[in-house]
Amino acid sequence: MTRHLRTTGLTILIVIVSIAGPCRAQSTSSFGSAIEDYFVNWFPRVTKIQSEQPHWVTPLVTVTPRLEEEYRYDQSWQANPHGIATDSFGGGKGLELIPFQNTEIILGVPAWIAHSGHIVHSTSKKDVATDGWADETFLIKYRLLSANEGNGNYIVTAFMGFSAPTGVRGNSAGHALFTPTLAAGKGFGNFDVQSTVGVMFPNGGEDRLGWPLAWNTAFQYRIYKYFWPEIETNYTWFAQGARTGQNQLYLTPGLLLGRFPIHGRVGLTIGAGYQVAVTHHPSYNNAVILSARIPF
Repeated sequence: MTRHLRTTGLTILIVIVSIAGPCRAQSTSSFGSAIEDYFVNWFPRVTKIQSEQPHWVTPLVTVTPRLEEEYRYDQSWQANPHGIATDSFGGGKGLELIPFQNTEIILGVPAWIAHSGHIVHSTSKKDVATDGWADETFLIKYRLLSANEGNGNYIVTAFMGFSAPTGVRGNSAGHALFTPTLAAGKGFGNFDVQSTVGVMFPNGGEDRLGWPLAWNTAFQYRIYKYFWPEIETNYTWFAQGARTGQNQLYLTPGLLLGRFPIHGRVGLTIGAGYQVAVTHHPSYNNAVILSARIPF
């Protein structure tokens, strides 16, 4: 009896191993195949996702509600009060990817900030601006509604921005920042309007940073195929913090050129604009902005 049970048990074990082995191999193979298919089909998937939205160009300052896949580099030269200048190399832009349906992630590259062309050394315990890196930033977009030019020409997208206090003294907020934003756009032939409204919530330091509300709107008109003159309104109202109750408004006329094809999916878009304050006591007086993007 014991011998019979041992023989039966051994037989069952052999059958289980025989079945489980191929299943496990098949499962591993299926997983590897799924990963391979995900990357092999990346560009066709992105093309399909982008075909379901308008084909405008991204404004200079206003974050577009459209989902983009590109690498972006911005540069700005700000003229501040009291004759001080601040130059931003990179503008915190970086790699933009569309990994899933209706979803985009932006992996920012910290900007390098230069003040009046030289390092300002601290002479006290207070934070004084120095040349160096700004904070690391990330942005996640989720497209809620969209239709391309043939089906309504509109889009609505939700953002969530994150900022980590990785920058050097004077160029860092000093706290993590969270910025939920709602964005929308509508096109009328060659004319389009893109707008965003968001509030920044710091993880500490509210007495200094407050909860600024930013409302940016871009008005664009396409001329021929590659020329996109625009004007943007960049408004901020400061709730709480050191500037409680204050507001500032910038007007930013600009021109974007693109998207010029380079090879296959790879293209080039460039732009420039001049930002000028039209309200009292702004964060800076005016700025020259340059932008270069390589969509793919």
